[in-house]
Amino acid sequence: MNHKLITIDDIEVANHKSFVLFGGLNVLETRDLGLFVAEEFKNVCDKLDIPFVFKASFDKANRSSIDSFRGPGLEEGIRWLEDIKNQIEVPIITDVHEKSQAKPVSEVADILQLPAFLSRQTDLIEAMAQTKVPVNIKKAQFLAPQEMIHILKKFQNAGTDKLILCERGSSFGYNNLVVDMLGFSVMKDFGCPVMFDVTHSLQKPGARVNSSDGRRALVTNLAKAGLSQGLAGLFIEAHPSPDQALCDGPCALRLDCLHAFLEQMKAVDVLVKSQPKINTE
Repeated sequence: MNHKLITIDDIEVANHKSFVLFGGLNVLETRDLGLFVAEEFKNVCDKLDIPFVFKASFDKANRSSIDSFRGPGLEEGIRWLEDIKNQIEVPIITDVHEKSQAKPVSEVADILQLPAFLSRQTDLIEAMAQTKVPVNIKKAQFLAPQEMIHILKKFQNAGTDKLILCERGSSFGYNNLVVDMLGFSVMKDFGCPVMFDVTHSLQKPGARVNSSDGRRALVTNLAKAGLSQGLAGLFIEAHPSPDQALCDGPCALRLDCLHAFLEQMKAVDVLVKSQPKINTE
């Protein structure tokens, strides 16, 4: 298989390379919290020699309730992300929700993220492609893995092939998500790096009165299962106090568990990628 490699600064993102971590906060709550969490992630990743890109959203436009916290917004959020990028010296990934956001966000972010619910929006895809910045494409909960080829073709038709695919679970009835492990191979066959958004795959969408619930206790189990498929990396959100997080706390890894968690993930990744492929056809 032809392995495509995407380069972010000096980080190589590819299914056959050591796994990369896209990690951080679900949404920017304060500038200081963003700086603190980014520094904690970077310190742990430096110790374990894991390539790291900091993730946080400046706006969560798809919250369950009108009363839910959305974030600081585009202008202030981009300033905070730029501060984090410069002070902690890390590349940045963040979501783009509207086509008008693509250009200003691309001036700071090293990777743009296409949200799952918006992954078929052609105008948004074209605006993101025109920035020439690499894009992480979240697979919508309502799409089969094989349908992602159509989104890749939209981006390629718009002028970019610097594309990463990201699994984040599939709708399974009401208020539940499951992850199809065979789907990783389907998406890898398209030739792009494939990431696994573990914490969002633990969601129970809309399962609370006005927000999503989650299964934080199962994050290690699910992440190990995903890395067993030989992936480019993991997408993980963590918080120093998940029960007080302003968005998706029930899914977030406790920040003080990050080192132990990533130590195990690296061991799994090294083991899986050291094994010869068995032809069972």
